[in-house]
Amino acid sequence: MSDLRDHAEDVHEQFSDHIDVSVDDVEERLQTLVGEYKVPVDEARRSVTSHYLDEAGMERDALGGGTGSNDHVQVADVEEDERWIDVTAKVVDLWDPRSDSVAQGGLLGDESGTIKFTAFASSDLPKLEEGAVYDLGNLVTDEYQGSYSVKLNRTTTIEKLDEDIEVGDDSTTVEGALVAMQAGSGLIKRCPEDDCTRVLQNGRCSEHGEVEGEFDLRIKGVVDDGVDAHEVIFDKETTEAVTDISLEEAKDMAMDALDTTVVADEIRDLVIGDYYRVSGPTFGRYVLADD
Repeated sequence: MSDLRDHAEDVHEQFSDHIDVSVDDVEERLQTLVGEYKVPVDEARRSVTSHYLDEAGMERDALGGGTGSNDHVQVADVEEDERWIDVTAKVVDLWDPRSDSVAQGGLLGDESGTIKFTAFASSDLPKLEEGAVYDLGNLVTDEYQGSYSVKLNRTTTIEKLDEDIEVGDDSTTVEGALVAMQAGSGLIKRCPEDDCTRVLQNGRCSEHGEVEGEFDLRIKGVVDDGVDAHEVIFDKETTEAVTDISLEEAKDMAMDALDTTVVADEIRDLVIGDYYRVSGPTFGRYVLADD
């Protein structure tokens, strides 16, 4: 309880100048999420912060951040959520934005490895160029299921450098039998909100509440190499490749059976016991199957 009170006081301090809210109000919201819905404290704090941002009509970066005193870190050392940092990194890859609210997304890299980045359209920042190296100041770190990323915001400073960086390889390879499939495999629904990919539980996103989710396909599996067990995640593309079941076919299967679990059962029959060599980046305890 004292820990929740500390979190409540921190959140209250962020919003006390913008909305009429007491520390007790904040603590009550946190207690409801943590006590009744068993939401982890960090997730509960993010959810409550998002609620008050909406109520105040503010964007997250309006809460403030570094003022020149941020730590300058390597991307592989990002292991904390909602931290303000500076990095020097190369733009390794740029992706097509998933929505109009996102200006750019992709991968930044330095000698230690790579990390995902997102820049929002509302921040009105200069566009980053693929292959270029930048000093980036005042980024905000983010975390989801052990996977860390950084967000560029309206306070981010961008300085292009006339140099190159040899980007480190943070991928790993595991080989063995796929011996188990974890809960959350098969046909799932994700939160449709901008830049949120959280998997819905009973139609709820841990941050955005009840939403109309978007279907996705994945395998959360365990590959045993005879010595260690490695947790791996196949995304939609790799799941379709190893099962020969498309997302549309999976949706049709679930609709015919009026039950989404039939998809996971079908996938389990196809992949359990087969041997795989899985290569890709490591996020948290998972290897993400790029190949």
